[in-house]
This record gives sequence, C-alpha cells and structure tokens, in this order.
Amino acid sequence: MSDMEKFLHDSDVMLPPLIKIAIAHYQFETIHPFLDGNGRLGRLMISLYLASENLLVKPALYLSDYFERNKTAYVDHLMAVRQGNHLREWLIFFLYGVVETAMASAQVFRGILAMKERIERETMPKFSRTRQSNAQALIRYLYTKPVVTVDNAATELGVSKNTAALLVTNFVSYGVLTEMTGQQRNRIFLFAPYVALFHDASR
Repeated sequence: MSDMEKFLHDSDVMLPPLIKIAIAHYQFETIHPFLDGNGRLGRLMISLYLASENLLVKPALYLSDYFERNKTAYVDHLMAVRQGNHLREWLIFFLYGVVETAMASAQVFRGILAMKERIERETMPKFSRTRQSNAQALIRYLYTKPVVTVDNAATELGVSKNTAALLVTNFVSYGVLTEMTGQQRNRIFLFAPYVALFHDASR
C-alpha cells in the first residue's frame, strides 16, 4: 500500500493521471488490503485521485456502474494482468469506461439543467408570492435528497406539518413528486423526473 501511494504521488513517474489511477486501481484490487469493501474503496479512489489532480472539480465520476455492467470482463482483465501481464488490455478497458461514464454523466447534467429550467418556468410560477420562498427551498432540498416525507419537508423548511403537506401535495399535482406507498399514512414521495434521468443514463 505504501508503494502504491508513493507511485500515485511520485512526480518523477511521467504518466498521465488516468493511466496512473488505472494501474493503481488494479494494484489496490490485487493487494486487497481489507476484509470487506475493497471494491467500493478502489472505485472511490479513482474519483478522489482525479479530483486531487484537478481533472475533476468534484469527485463526481463514478465507474461503479460501468464495472458492474461489465463485471465478467472487469474481473477477467484484472486476472489477466495478474496472470499474464496483459496491462494494455486492462488500460483500454479502463479508459473506455472513463469515456462511457463521462459521456453518460454529461448527459445527466444536461438533463438536470433542462429539467430545472422547465420547473422554474412552468411549475414555480404556480405558487403565490408568499409561498415562493418555501417552494424554492423544497425544490432545492429535492435535488439533494429526491425521496422525501412530509415530516422531512417540515423539518428542512422549518415550517408546520400542514404547510409542508400542502407544498408536497402541490408538487404531486404538478408532476414533480410521486407518492410511492399508496398509503394514507407515513407516505413517501419521490422526485421521479430527477431520478429517472440517472436511471435512463445507466441503461
């Protein structure tokens, strides 16, 4: 692990950051230093390293979906490096994943911006001036936590449960939120259009 850390931060190793982290990810999974969580930590390391190298503003490039959808090829490539030193094939597989994931992420971000603009244009004007502040606060909250209850909304906005319930009901009627339980009590609401953007990008 110490050698791997030194490799990542050794400025004398003249390799592009993507190549470096591809090699380091392989090495981390081979070392397998923990009893559990090696896969998750290895994938997280990719995003954190790229952010530390200023290739990402935030660690928002997650290869987990790509690796999971191509799990057999992922494992086969790692094994091929261990057993036959087929590093080139692993690097190609890894870099293809970066390209695919980056393109999917960009598509999601464009979709979020378009949806946000549409909600601001079509939905938010339906709230009266006195309710605009709470409506805006709730929609901002939904972008961070797209599953919400009335109690969550009341706590986050610092309003009464009745006020929060009315806001949630309005968002349901405007197609922003969808009730998930089908119950009358302890209902859970989903910011479905937002979640759908991520689901569509992963297919």
